[in-house]
Amino acid sequence: MGDHVGFGDRWSVRSRIALFTGTVVALLCAGFSVVLVWALYMTAGENLLKEVTTAGARVAYLVDRGEAGSVLPYDPPSARDRPVQVVGPQGRVRAATPDMAGKPAMATFRPRPPLRKAIREVCDGVFGRDGCHIVVAQQVYRDGGDWIVYSAAPANAFDVPPGLVAGLAVGSVLVTAAVAYGTRRSVKRALMPVRAIRGELDEINASDLGRRVPVPEAKGEIRELAQSVNYTLDRLEETLEQQRRFTSDASHELRSPITAIRAQVEGALLAPQESDVSEIGQAVLKSLDRLQAIAADLLTLARLDAGAPCEREPLDLGRLVAAKLDTRRPLRRVVPNLAPGVIVRGDRIRLGRLVTSLLDNAERHAATTVRLAVRREDAPDGDPRFRSGAAVLEVLDDGAGIARNQRELVFQRFTRLDTARSRNAGGAGLGLPIARQIAESHGGTLTIIDSPHGACFLLRLPLSRES
Repeated sequence: MGDHVGFGDRWSVRSRIALFTGTVVALLCAGFSVVLVWALYMTAGENLLKEVTTAGARVAYLVDRGEAGSVLPYDPPSARDRPVQVVGPQGRVRAATPDMAGKPAMATFRPRPPLRKAIREVCDGVFGRDGCHIVVAQQVYRDGGDWIVYSAAPANAFDVPPGLVAGLAVGSVLVTAAVAYGTRRSVKRALMPVRAIRGELDEINASDLGRRVPVPEAKGEIRELAQSVNYTLDRLEETLEQQRRFTSDASHELRSPITAIRAQVEGALLAPQESDVSEIGQAVLKSLDRLQAIAADLLTLARLDAGAPCEREPLDLGRLVAAKLDTRRPLRRVVPNLAPGVIVRGDRIRLGRLVTSLLDNAERHAATTVRLAVRREDAPDGDPRFRSGAAVLEVLDDGAGIARNQRELVFQRFTRLDTARSRNAGGAGLGLPIARQIAESHGGTLTIIDSPHGACFLLRLPLSRES
């Protein structure tokens, strides 16, 4: 049994989960690194633009106050890569920082009214071929005309510092490795109960179904798994025990008529002159009839247990019972009260077998009379099987009855009650179990209810909508 139950290679499970987790973490780290670098890039660009704008604004202030000379100082003094020019209304350069002295205007664009500031990227020109510059043009009104203050800074392509890249790469690798290692250890620890469950299942076989898998104390899916496995083992053990008991009882029932036939045949062979062939034949036929009945019952039970499909058709329950009564030679007086038009959907052969079993049981235990009643009833409260109502067959005998604590016992296979239950009179003990199983396969119930005298069997079947 254990060879067919498994949960996969434990190492493979741990490795795959760790690999998947590590991959996810690595992707997250890479995404975080990209976002971080892009954020740094955007921040650096904003800071550069702010610095260039501030440098031009200082010069614009000086121009507005008439304090700007032909040579503009760097402000702050270390900002030597922030060239500034002041261009008059006629487009001539009036002032510039030392690095731009004697050079033509770095740009020709002007702010569009009503704006007083414009930003563009300028390449080549006075900056040469070293690259492009970010140029900020700020308009100042002076001496009846518009003056433009241009400030600039190199707009070099963003270059990621190698230290930052190395730090992000090493950090991503370390985080990924740490998470993968931690995940693998956590999965290993989490799968330990599964390993114990698998180990116990590998030891369980058909001869030792009493063992159960360990149930972890911690609540969770694995605890529920262990409980489900134990519940399945309980049902499996119960089913196998029923099969063993059924096989034993069936063997015992079959042994009796076979033994009788063997004894009769051996007696005839030992004393042929003293044997009456007709008498022996009658005895053997009686035993063979019993064997045939037991074999038919066993075959019926096997089909019911296997859930063999059957054809369903509308049947008048009263007519079905009446047809069975017409084919019988009653041993007791039968009083029928069969209401017409009580329609059910079912298999005619199986329902006929159910009715026959109830009639056989009632005649076997009745003192003088068996009463039959077919009627319809309203749907029992809270039972979804009888939404359209119930078709009822009531079989009542005037015998000794069945004690309340034994009413469920008679529906167990090969069960006989002590009262009037010899093998010759009581059958093999399969009629009532078969009857109940047929009733349940049709969505109904078969029970024993209280009665003033004798035993009262009550069959309920779902009423067809065609009634």
